[in-house]
Formats: sequence, C-alpha cells, structure tokens
Amino acid sequence: MRQAYPSDLSDAQWQLLTDLFPAATTGRPREVDLREVVNAIFYVNRTGVQWRYLPHDLPRWDVVYSYFRKWGHDGTWDQVQRRLREAVRQAAGREATPSLACVDSQSVKGTECGGDHGIDGHKKINGVKRHILVDTMGLLLAVVVTAASVTDAKAAREVFRRATAEGLPRLVKVLGDHVYGNEGLPEWTVANTTFRLEISVKDPTPPEPGKRKFKVIKWRWVVERTFAWLGRYRRHSRDYEQLPQTSESMVKISGIQLMLRRLKPKPGAFVFHYPKNQQKHGD
Repeated sequence: MRQAYPSDLSDAQWQLLTDLFPAATTGRPREVDLREVVNAIFYVNRTGVQWRYLPHDLPRWDVVYSYFRKWGHDGTWDQVQRRLREAVRQAAGREATPSLACVDSQSVKGTECGGDHGIDGHKKINGVKRHILVDTMGLLLAVVVTAASVTDAKAAREVFRRATAEGLPRLVKVLGDHVYGNEGLPEWTVANTTFRLEISVKDPTPPEPGKRKFKVIKWRWVVERTFAWLGRYRRHSRDYEQLPQTSESMVKISGIQLMLRRLKPKPGAFVFHYPKNQQKHGD
C-alpha cells in the first residue's frame, strides 16, 4: 500500500466513476488497477511532470499513457465530464443542462515539442489557443485546441458543433465578446445550431477625467474564472503536447478534478492561511 498523493482519488470520488472504467470482460485478466491509472493521469495533469517521470509506485508510464490516449479516443473523458457536470449542477439546485453559456479563448505559449502551433498576432504569442464553452457555473461544456493563429470566430464553429453533439437541449443563448461577431459567425450560428449567439460589448462611454473605468460584463467573467481554475494545473502552464486532441483531453481532465473536489471534497484537506498578525511587505 503506497502513500497517497494529493491528486489521488478518494474512495468516495472513485465510486462516482468506477462504472465508467469497467473491468475487462474478454481475454486474460487485467494486471493493472484502473483506479491507479486514473491517479497517475491526475498526477501528470496536476504536477506537469513528463510521462516518463511518473513515480515508480504508480503504474508504468507507457501503460498509463496508453489508457490516457484510449479514453480520449473512445469518449470516456466526455462521459465522465457529462456525469459530473450534471451532478454538480443538480447539487446546486439547477437543471442538469444549462440554458446559457459563455465562449472565450486563451492563447498559450508552445514548446519545442512541436505540434500545431501558430502566432496570435494580437497577443504576440507563439503557441496554441484553447477555445472553451462553459455554463454560468464555469463548468466545461466543450473545448477545442487550435494553433494560436486561428481566429476565435473560426474556431467557435467547431466549439458549437461539439456543444451540439454533447446534447444540451436547454441551451438557448451563448455569450461572446466582440471578436465573435466577425466572419459571419452569428449568421452561421442561426443556420447551424439551435441556440443564438449574443455579442457582449463594453460600455463605450469614456471615463470621467482622472478616473479609471472598469465594469464587469454580466456573465462574461465566468469563462475567465474557468481559465484561472485551469491554471492551477501545471500541465496547462504551456502547451507541451504534439496533438491538439491530447491538449483537449488534459483540459477535460482538469475540469473533472475540479468537479470531483466540489462533489466529494476530501476530508481534512489543508487550507493555507496567512497569519493574522503578519505584516505587509515593506512595513
């Protein structure tokens, strides 16, 4: 029995997922514990460690990576996402599926690993863009990873296709900033989806002299908060993947870990607090 890592599943969390990772029914008995495989994947995602650097008390890295790719291809991560998202929403007293969503993107620097990279001319970043659609609780509905050179309006078409395939019958409105009004995206959305795209714009009124003007746009901030949550998982600090599908799986896994913590928080989890009498820096 090994010592647990902070990213490991608790017994209660594993019970939420165990039937989605069923035991082998044909061939020779499986030699690896699937719960330990999931723990190893969570460890990579949370710490940012390379696959080959997995600790030796976890399953072999090549076995873990094989399952990670398999579950990305066969839709297992999507099934886990869907189950947990519906459970989190219902636990909060909401319907299982949302009626309102927000779309946005985040440009991230790439690495020498290669992959489908490009330059975001606006933010001057050479890497990838993560395009996500979230509900008003900040829970992930769809994710698409492209080269950073791909425009938001172009990538949003694939985001919306995946949201439609996900099966969101109550979704009637998606909010996006001004860039989603380009390239005929609102018209395309009307013709190809069951929801409408609403463009949120900032108040054009100039601020009073000597005053800074900042106003949060209603609901649009939730997607920025989701990007902040994802930033806690070190695998997202840069794009280390050669395939966009791998990057997308990592985003989904981060969302899964976030929702597991909401549904079944681990007892006695340490929460850091600064001492009340600590002086501010420079005092």
